[in-house]
Amino acid sequence: MKKYIFVTGGVCSSLGKGIAAASLGSLLETRGLRVCMIKVDPYLNVDAGTMSPFQHGEVYVTDDGAETDLDLGNYGRFTSSRLSKAHSITTGQIYQSVINKEREGKYLGKCVQVVPHITDEIKSRIYKLGEAEDVDVTIVEIGGTVGDIESIPYLEAVRQVIHEKGKSHTLSVHLTLVPEVTGGEVKTKPTQHSVKEMREIGIQPDVLLCRCKNELGDDLKKKISLFTNIDFDSVLSAHDVNTTIYEIPVIYNQQGLCEVVVRKLGLKVGKAKLGEWQKVADSYKNADKTVNIAMVGKYIELADAYKSIDEAVVHGALANGVKVNIIKIDSERFENGVTPDELLNGVDGILVPGGFGERGINGMVIAARYARENRIPYLGICLGLQIMVIEYSRNVLGLEKANSSEFKPEGEHSVVTLLEEQVDVTAFGGTMRLGLSKSKLEKGTRIEKAYGSSEAWERHRHRYEVNNKYKQQLMDAGLVISGYTPDGSLVEAVEWSDHPWGVSVQFHPEFTSKPVKAGPLFKDFVKASIK
Repeated sequence: MKKYIFVTGGVCSSLGKGIAAASLGSLLETRGLRVCMIKVDPYLNVDAGTMSPFQHGEVYVTDDGAETDLDLGNYGRFTSSRLSKAHSITTGQIYQSVINKEREGKYLGKCVQVVPHITDEIKSRIYKLGEAEDVDVTIVEIGGTVGDIESIPYLEAVRQVIHEKGKSHTLSVHLTLVPEVTGGEVKTKPTQHSVKEMREIGIQPDVLLCRCKNELGDDLKKKISLFTNIDFDSVLSAHDVNTTIYEIPVIYNQQGLCEVVVRKLGLKVGKAKLGEWQKVADSYKNADKTVNIAMVGKYIELADAYKSIDEAVVHGALANGVKVNIIKIDSERFENGVTPDELLNGVDGILVPGGFGERGINGMVIAARYARENRIPYLGICLGLQIMVIEYSRNVLGLEKANSSEFKPEGEHSVVTLLEEQVDVTAFGGTMRLGLSKSKLEKGTRIEKAYGSSEAWERHRHRYEVNNKYKQQLMDAGLVISGYTPDGSLVEAVEWSDHPWGVSVQFHPEFTSKPVKAGPLFKDFVKASIK
């Protein structure tokens, strides 16, 4: 029978449920199990596509073009789980589906209620993935915190799944906070109350992951075990890691997390093969050189706004046997009188990531020019490509007013313009160019050498493109168009010709990068930055 694991959080949000769920998934995969990862988000948005990065962090894109929560990025980096639109469940999707069914008369005149109709819809989506032939264990992360009014229907659905499938086929993993107060005293009371709230809902946690600053001692674990009715060996320390998050699976394995889960679910598996994860952890620990990468963006205030890019740069560093120091720079600072020399002097590489809107654009252009003129390796992603084209148009081609029609709709030289299929689009949710597609790479270019192939399969998320009206002028001025869509109609990559390493792409290579297999562009970019 299929197995289900539900990961919930208590006390406060942002404790690391996504990393915990992904780490558990990776551990089960090392035992030869086939894992399915699902994220449930209680917000009413249909997806994360229209949310501000300042509020919600990055938007992660799947192969089929779903705009999802950043935790799916963690799943993609830590596990081999297939990820699609179906693996991201939101309250907006659930209610939209139930209301549509009610309008179609599928409830036969019944009064539509949260229980059973909403909870049945939630369960049906989980079962549809979890009962698939190629899945052994399904891990479902419930977003938010126990006690949130938005999470109540999901926790009720979890309770029902546990009741329907039985305790031998389901497992509740609860991540909670064990804080330190003034004087360094560790307090367990918040954890006790969090588990109490879970039990009031009808769910007794089987495994408790205690988020804390330092590793918990046995005395505190025994105390927590006693007051929460959870086995002592199932109370684990989720303490801060001073190396890399990719050591977390190793740390959980050392504490016996996988053994506990396997035993409680009655799984028949082989021994854990943690070679790859141990190798990643050791690579970070043994690195004796650090490369400094400046990321010049517009959502710098929130750490998770560029989560996948941050991790992909780390992957590139791991692949080259070095550590990386990512220096986050708000592009507006260049517009407010701070010179590039003050912020960029001494950096080894410059990266300009994606984004929307006019704010900070000229600052990014200044950073791109600094990279080009000072021969510093440059990687542009999505908006970063458009910035590279705008900078080159202004400062090499001589079109001083070159811009994107996104920022100056009536501009004199729109070297970047709206995709043709976007012209008549009026709704913003899920309408961009989204998902996995092929790019054709020009022979002998840096990007072709990085991929070691004449094509690249990467995911997209954008509305604007290089204006083909200016393509020949740019090429005549020395800009290399190194990637196209298969039919040659759209520019996918550009490069500086007389430069150590200056490459930009319209797609998002960060979404397919993994710690055990760095994205080719990030590996090559970091390599160039080391030099």
